[in-house]
Amino acid sequence: MKNENNLFFIFFNFFVYIIGKRLRSLLIFEQNVLTIHFRDVIMVLSSKPVYFFEEVMESMVRSVNIEPITKEHEFLATPALTKEELTNAFEECLKQVDLNMEYFKDRFPYSCTKGLKYPIIDNIEWTDGFWTGMLWLAYEYTNDKKYKELADRNIESFLHRVENRIELDHHDLGFLYSLSCVSGYKLTKNEHAKKAALLAADKLMERWQEKGQFLQAWGPKDSPEHYRFIIDCMLNIPLLYWASEVTGDNHYADAATKHFTTSCKYVIRDDASAYHTFYMDPVTGGPSHGATRQGYSDDSSWARGQAWGIYGIPLNIRYTKNTEYVDLYKGMTNYFLNRLPEDNICYWDLIFTDDPEQSRDSSAAAIAVCGMLEMDQWIKEEDPSKKVYQKACDNITRSLIQNYTNNDHKPGDPILYHGVYSWHSGKGVDEGNIWGDYYYMEALMRQIKQWDPYW
Repeated sequence: MKNENNLFFIFFNFFVYIIGKRLRSLLIFEQNVLTIHFRDVIMVLSSKPVYFFEEVMESMVRSVNIEPITKEHEFLATPALTKEELTNAFEECLKQVDLNMEYFKDRFPYSCTKGLKYPIIDNIEWTDGFWTGMLWLAYEYTNDKKYKELADRNIESFLHRVENRIELDHHDLGFLYSLSCVSGYKLTKNEHAKKAALLAADKLMERWQEKGQFLQAWGPKDSPEHYRFIIDCMLNIPLLYWASEVTGDNHYADAATKHFTTSCKYVIRDDASAYHTFYMDPVTGGPSHGATRQGYSDDSSWARGQAWGIYGIPLNIRYTKNTEYVDLYKGMTNYFLNRLPEDNICYWDLIFTDDPEQSRDSSAAAIAVCGMLEMDQWIKEEDPSKKVYQKACDNITRSLIQNYTNNDHKPGDPILYHGVYSWHSGKGVDEGNIWGDYYYMEALMRQIKQWDPYW
């Protein structure tokens, strides 16, 4: 009797799976949103867990509007970046890195420049890993031990920080430890780097909210007003995937996958634009509402947030191999590309497409390029959008090289000009920021050689 019941459930689940796929194909009209939730129905009908159905649910990825790329012809007409353009640009970066090594010594740059000069700080900000990541990129490119030696000293600082839990009560552990310590371990097998990164993964897991299935961004976990996540965290959860890989413990990756699923479900709108932050209901764990702390308004699309999504989706595909998220990526990327001004470097919020009174955010442009380059491997050769994205990368990168980079190097200067940290607070508006410097170097590295990401 037990075997007969099991056989019934197998066939029943298979039937629902087939019907679900058929319904999805029938009911998604013009890429409007449809999410089919069968799990609760099945659990009500049966008193047993439906393990077979877990895989089915993972495939039920929501759909968003995918806009045609309005600049398709412009991008396709872009001459390919040459090796000389890329290497010259990277070597200009190295000149600034060398000066800043002497300027920062064993300390770190503040998140953004003030008067186009980085203040020097201790290892206390959420952005400190980007500087160490730049050192590792420089080391990979040159094989010069001076970059490794300073990066190794940085690792000791990051180990001290996580062991003493210094300014880590937030979700940005990935930004901090993927680029400093995961990268250090990948490149040199530094055991202190591995230890620090695993401790950071454990610290990030303390942000996990089982009810709601997300990693809380900031604030006390029992605080209703802080019961939310932000799109930036898509770049933090690769730390958890890596932790699962090196430890064999799947609870890290399980949380990462669930957070990513929750993010795709709620923080990305039907039109493929993104909220900055999304609030969940602390009582039910269900969705509440989207909002912003960075964008122009709750209803606009903050450029860097959109770029986090463009990069976050393929980074998660790298670990999960779930290519059903490709269309979600296309929706977000096309939305971004369609709102670029004439020189193809986005304003700080995508609500602005031609407003000289507003500031650009070069860092968002660099992040988006990294995302498009990462996604290239998952887009089929026969897909006509593949070439458009490749040429968009050439176009945006060349614009950054020619118009947004510092070629007059002085100690403490940024590499990339015209970024925005926080427009509402007036912080880092039309300044350099350290993540912009990092992502610009990463984008160049990705186009110079076959590169194994630090994420």
